[in-house]
Amino acid sequence: MNHKKDILKMLIVLSIPTVIEQIMSTLLQYVDTAMVGHLGEKATAAVSTTTTVNWLVSSVPYAFGIAFLALIAKESGAKNEKNTKKLAAQTFHVVAVIGVVMTIVCLLLSPYIPVWMNAEKDIRKDASDYFFIVSTVMLFRTGTVIFGSALRAVKNTKTPMAVNLFSNILNIILNTLFIYGLHLGVRGAALSSAISYGLGGLLMFLFMQREEMLKFSVKDIKFESDVMKKCMKIAIPALGNNVASCAGYVVFAGMVSGMGTVIFAAHSIAVTAEELFYIPGYGLRTAASSLIGNAIGENDRKKTETTSKLTVWITVFMMIISGVILYFISYPLMRIFTNSTAVAEIGASVLRLVAFTEPFFGLMIALEGIFYGMGQTKEIFFIETFSMWGIRIVLTFLCTQVWHLSLYAVWYCMIADNIFKAVVLLIVYFFQKKKMLTKNLK
Repeated sequence: MNHKKDILKMLIVLSIPTVIEQIMSTLLQYVDTAMVGHLGEKATAAVSTTTTVNWLVSSVPYAFGIAFLALIAKESGAKNEKNTKKLAAQTFHVVAVIGVVMTIVCLLLSPYIPVWMNAEKDIRKDASDYFFIVSTVMLFRTGTVIFGSALRAVKNTKTPMAVNLFSNILNIILNTLFIYGLHLGVRGAALSSAISYGLGGLLMFLFMQREEMLKFSVKDIKFESDVMKKCMKIAIPALGNNVASCAGYVVFAGMVSGMGTVIFAAHSIAVTAEELFYIPGYGLRTAASSLIGNAIGENDRKKTETTSKLTVWITVFMMIISGVILYFISYPLMRIFTNSTAVAEIGASVLRLVAFTEPFFGLMIALEGIFYGMGQTKEIFFIETFSMWGIRIVLTFLCTQVWHLSLYAVWYCMIADNIFKAVVLLIVYFFQKKKMLTKNLK
């Protein structure tokens, strides 16, 4: 497995199902946005108002997903089945606690979030109802993320892909029924997503229990403090990173929301549309994290270094292609989500702007995957926090609240943030690579 071709093949084999899964997950958002978008600008704004808050909520299970992926991948690489099962059993505790707590918090805060997001008064009720409904299944949304991470850690990326495919097909069917058949509008979209999330989480748990390396019995579900300490050591910085990042997105979206319904609708749809074009990078990031964790468990330094290099080069190359495609199809893409010519034109113009910086975004994604695979989450936390709040938020505040500039200026702030993170992560990796490898390898 030390040969470059073998590692490249494994990266591709593992990343393809993850890329498809990410596409399916993004399509769920695409379907909601497109179907609701044809109901009008206000409906689009109502759904989009809480999008960044949902990212913030999801950041909690994602942080623990990163931790379990790194730890389980390492034990799986070392062929330590006992410890692998022990880690898998701990996912049950984490999912239960996070799922219940986050459900209560989200339901209680749902009436206030649209107000905090500076949404216009006539869309606040719809925005609140949408967030409330999709939050009722937080337990299952948490399970989808964490149980899925456990499966990917043992190189099973096909099952999470299949579960997400099922969820998206179900969501499309239910959207058609609830939005157009029963004329439930925004609430219909929320109900469709909630049912899809719920069944997806349940299926992910059932399939994890069918994976021999991860299967555990009821008697195995006991709290293991030593295991959880290792998990928390990785998860807490990752959670801090996700919270700092997503909280920044919330503040960022709130400032854009104050620019008016048309501007905010264009911004929100453009952000959603762009997601499809950096999915290949996230697919490779997950595959790289799993392979690097396995290589560390095998105590294979050469495999770890080769996987890291290949991940960076492949991801940047794919993001160059994605950027070119995004530039040329930006307007037709926007028209999928809205009937408004004004919204489509504004959104397309900022998408063409960001298309040139997709390679930097790809570099950032690849480096994050390498750091996560090694369980090194502190570095990403510090860089993300400084860049998000010191660059994106400060500059956006000046552009929107002081200088009263256009949406283009806001997207330049976002671009500056992404380029800074990519460059600084590369510098840190270059100078800290030897230290990180020595720390993780025997």
